[in-house]
Amino acid sequence: MNFSVYWQHADAVSKSLYFILLAMSIATWTIFALRIMGTRQLKQVAFAHLSDALSALKAKLAPLNFEQRKAVAEQALLRQIAVEKTSAEKGVSVLGTIASLAPFVGLFGTVWGIFHALVAVGKSGQAGLAQVATPVGEALIMTGLGLAVAIPAVLAYNMAVRFNRTLSNELQDQAHGLLIDTMLQQESAKKVEVKTAHEGLVGGQA
Repeated sequence: MNFSVYWQHADAVSKSLYFILLAMSIATWTIFALRIMGTRQLKQVAFAHLSDALSALKAKLAPLNFEQRKAVAEQALLRQIAVEKTSAEKGVSVLGTIASLAPFVGLFGTVWGIFHALVAVGKSGQAGLAQVATPVGEALIMTGLGLAVAIPAVLAYNMAVRFNRTLSNELQDQAHGLLIDTMLQQESAKKVEVKTAHEGLVGGQA
């Protein structure tokens, strides 16, 4: 017997479960492939957005004192980091949901197949192999399909979570570096302005 035999004997519930598991599997591999291909690009885009967030504030930071500039820059960076984390989390919850639900979908198919086997035994009055082979085989296939969908989803979810954790740490490091550079540049600009103003006053008095 092969899969086509089980498919011919499967009812609407079993076939629906097959398609649900198939959709879960396609979603898992699609999200996983997109995350693998977009890993480097996502990191570069996140770093660029951090730099842009500070660049947009440089003109507004000039009139403020050091503590005010530092507070404003920190809040802008924290807000941008939160935005990038939210963007990186897209699809991860789907992987977690599939990893959690797929075994139970397969288990439901298993229970449904065993139920068919018991019904077949009750109708025939004999617990022979001919009565239970097809329903039990259907049940075992559903168990295998549930595991085949859940295991890749669990692995993909763990990899995505690990990447997001690494990205979060790298964003924090990048933000600290940008904050230090911005504060130093602003201080240097302030000193230059004060020195220029002082020299102008001295020149005017002379």
